[in-house]
Amino acid sequence: MKDTPYIRVGTSYYKLVHIPTIAGHFNEIIVPWTLEAIRNDHGRSFIGTITKYDGFTCLPSHLHFKRECHGFYNTYAPLLHKPKEGEFPFTLQLLKHIFGQQLNLGLDYLQLLYVKPIQVLPILCLVSKERSTGKTTFLKWLKMVFDNNLTYLTNDSFSSQFNADWANKLLICIDEVLFNKEELTERIKYLSTTNFNKLEAKGKDKREVEFFGKFILCSNNEDNFIKIDSNETRFWVLKIPSLKNEETQFLEYLETEIPAFLYHLKQRELTSPHKTRMWFSSEEIRTKALENLMQNNRNRVEKELASVILNAMETFALEEVHICPLDALQLLNRTRIKSDLTQLRQIFKKDWKLVNQENSMAYRKLMIWQEGGMGLTDAKGRYYSISRDFLMEHFRDA
Repeated sequence: MKDTPYIRVGTSYYKLVHIPTIAGHFNEIIVPWTLEAIRNDHGRSFIGTITKYDGFTCLPSHLHFKRECHGFYNTYAPLLHKPKEGEFPFTLQLLKHIFGQQLNLGLDYLQLLYVKPIQVLPILCLVSKERSTGKTTFLKWLKMVFDNNLTYLTNDSFSSQFNADWANKLLICIDEVLFNKEELTERIKYLSTTNFNKLEAKGKDKREVEFFGKFILCSNNEDNFIKIDSNETRFWVLKIPSLKNEETQFLEYLETEIPAFLYHLKQRELTSPHKTRMWFSSEEIRTKALENLMQNNRNRVEKELASVILNAMETFALEEVHICPLDALQLLNRTRIKSDLTQLRQIFKKDWKLVNQENSMAYRKLMIWQEGGMGLTDAKGRYYSISRDFLMEHFRDA
């Protein structure tokens, strides 16, 4: 590309403008520019020197970045920092704090972001009820590393239909997350694994674009900041402890170490093999924080039913209870929890993954009497068997 701040893409002209930042850097953005303004500033003969492109594209690469590809202008932003051998003790201190015992997985995650930016990765969630945990510091550090390829969103901006400001970003960070609608959860789950997305800007038609974004969610709500089920494998949830001491110049130290850290990522070998579409296996990224989230996302009907059955097991010293959906409905009616047979069948079959008897068989039916006491009575039906171990594993706090 010729040394000129102007480009022509298709039939439109643009100027590459460098905006100064508070940190003393410059962010390059593309601003529409009129042909008349260019002619007035530089003369008619200058127009012929402007580099022409057929259109825009976005091709993420950090190690082999190219601004032009087959006549198209690459809008992906090259990284500000270049790899350089050195030490990075403060960076390692931050990553140990964030990833804890999963430090090697954390380094693999960051290495994949750097060397394989189109690789699908889990949705990283940083949660903690405590203050001063370093979550925001981690996001600020990532912004310094990946520069204009990282963007911050709020809950409202993510739920908006317009996504032109983040559809071509490598990292999409959402702080203070509270997705209390299932459609938001389904949307982020879909985007975390898809290769394509519909880009929509105000006043413009939707168009399909390749999507390679990775999501990082931060929340002070450890228990239910997002609605997920017990079979979810796309979320990597980490509970972040509070910082014992705060270093006021910590971010400055981190920034000076970025070249050395990038050099390390470029040279190191990955510790986890490529096992799934999100690289890591569900077992590798399963944490106590994820299990806590799953447990607290159980709906009220499930929790109440589990509580009633566990209470009966303790009362009658049972290790297993046989129950039909109609039995469960009658039990819940006694506790004034509203449900129906369709929902209860779905809970047993889909959520709890139980299999009922093929034929109607005799069993001991659990009942709650009019005065509130519990009892067992003879009955016959295609019952489901629920063990104490199952309920204790999934509803220990029910």
